[in-house]
Amino acid sequence: MGELADYLTGQTLPDTHDERVIQKISRFLIEKKGYLKNDVLTRKKIFLKIGDKTGTVTVDFIIRINKISFAVIMYGPGSIVTRQRPTIAAARLIEDYMIPFSMITNGEESILMNTMSGKVIGKELNSLPSPQKALTLLKNLQLKNITDTRREKEQRILYAMDILTEQECRDFTCRI
Repeated sequence: MGELADYLTGQTLPDTHDERVIQKISRFLIEKKGYLKNDVLTRKKIFLKIGDKTGTVTVDFIIRINKISFAVIMYGPGSIVTRQRPTIAAARLIEDYMIPFSMITNGEESILMNTMSGKVIGKELNSLPSPQKALTLLKNLQLKNITDTRREKEQRILYAMDILTEQECRDFTCRI
């Protein structure tokens, strides 16, 4: 399908259906929600090591307010319900503290969750707080670290639900 310019970074990327949805989300964050381009980090990698196995998961968006990571947004095509838990795991692993909010979206449907509790607190992309609301929320939140034991469990969850699922699709299901 060619190439396109990333809305946030200007980087040239392969033009795919998934990338078009990611670009739509990028524009929404800036043009509709009011975040600054510098507040939104994209394509951050999480390197996972489980025993002798390794893998990489890409976090599509990290929203930062005053240099504090406030929310993680993961994109996945199709049903988003099964992607809630790995999204929470990513938000618990990407920083030294649990990023307070995590969202999974397929570009049409979205689920916003409180990362610490895992509870669903919104069911549309627009439920993501505005920068002003995020600033207020951060003033009242205490950022919490996770223990090394919990960090290892979150890595296992993310590895099993993202890395192994992708490998299974590539190696078995999708080749049929």
